Amino acid sequence: MSRLVVASNRVADISKPGSAGGLAVAVGDALQELGGLWFGWDGEVTDTPRSPQPRLTTSGRVTLAMLSLSEEEYENYYLGYANSVLWPVLHYRLDLAELDAAYLRTYRSVNQRFAHALGGLLKPDDVVWIHDYHLFPLAAELRAQGFGQRFGFFLHIPFPPPDMFVALPGYEWLIRCIFSYDLVGFQTEADRVNFQRVVQEHADGVLEADGRISAFGRTIKADAFPIGIDVETFRAMARTRKADDQIEKLRRRTIAGVNIIGVDRLDYTKGLPERFKAFRLLLENYPENRKYMTLMQIAPPTREDVDAYADIRMELEGLSGAINGAFGDIDWTPIRYIHRNVARDVLAALFRGCEVGLVTPLRDGMNLVAKEYVAAQDDENPGVLILSRFAGAAETMDEALVVNPYDANEVAQSMQRAATMPLEERRERHAALYKRIERHDVSRWRREFLAALGVGQEVHQA
Repeated sequence: MSRLVVASNRVADISKPGSAGGLAVAVGDALQELGGLWFGWDGEVTDTPRSPQPRLTTSGRVTLAMLSLSEEEYENYYLGYANSVLWPVLHYRLDLAELDAAYLRTYRSVNQRFAHALGGLLKPDDVVWIHDYHLFPLAAELRAQGFGQRFGFFLHIPFPPPDMFVALPGYEWLIRCIFSYDLVGFQTEADRVNFQRVVQEHADGVLEADGRISAFGRTIKADAFPIGIDVETFRAMARTRKADDQIEKLRRRTIAGVNIIGVDRLDYTKGLPERFKAFRLLLENYPENRKYMTLMQIAPPTREDVDAYADIRMELEGLSGAINGAFGDIDWTPIRYIHRNVARDVLAALFRGCEVGLVTPLRDGMNLVAKEYVAAQDDENPGVLILSRFAGAAETMDEALVVNPYDANEVAQSMQRAATMPLEERRERHAALYKRIERHDVSRWRREFLAALGVGQEVHQA
């Protein structure tokens, strides 16, 4: 019997509600169900000598093993290669990548240090599930130390086509590192195909008849595993007495007949300036919506030490101020812009209380907010989801109003269509979306990935 070991850049406190979606919620749900070990960074940056041994705590059925980063590691590994090189390039934004050789050196050294620390905790029959772009090389470093466990990797963000991927400093080394895994998972079929093309075109890879791919003397499996949410839990969260009170408060404090909600980390991949401009166009082209529609945008801070994020914050504050100044009145604020974290149960209530969910990233691996919005809706009177065609979720959520987030006019028209959509059509669209997210929830994502890794139901709490 095997133990599940999860490794990710950050380890979250899974005893708390956490954020509105993403890796922390998905992995936390899986580990709480199965039990096991979660290894990664504790979020602390220190100048004091670092202990080579991770700090161990427990949360429910899960052991948490955490290391801190030094100032140099934080600057060059986290802010540097991970978030100023890999993040923009993998999101198709070569123009924002900062290609500094020092970043790559530190990225490699941090993964080596993580591998030594994690290696001291591994048992021979462990199954190791490594997550996301911060830790591409982790399995390669562990194999270099002689570990032969089964290693799986899941990429939560997009994988770009070859002409973008090869712009990365060290891209050849990264491809070789990926081939240290037994299974590599992607959010979408498009990401999987992009990976196969990179391997075939730049590593002399061979695509086998069974879908596996060979290079560097190894054959691995690469497949799409679209991530889901805990639908029942989120649905229940939107239907508590507290949620009812929150919805009543929302309706009492605005004269708007239609509330549009967006919830995104403050990130240039999320298309927030484009969203605000589309909302302005809606008010200009459909003046009947003035004092009738409100856009609530919740944008928690993230990576504020990266210049690109400070720039987008200034841009959003300028846009929201200009729109509110041009169209607002003493009893109506067109855009309610909230730049802080909001508790997950409050978000669930807000999703249920808003008639339109606006999820329009310029590029996204999956985007679980889209699925959470659907899960929170009232079946009898559901809201309408507007979804970017460049979100991974759009590959399966056909009944949403799928839009090009770069086209402000199309997004504005879709907001108008959503706000005026007949009840019967809203019910039909929501029923189909809900059935799909319920069928492909986070538990199924975890089961299918581990089954493909050759684990099945063997994983248990050690």
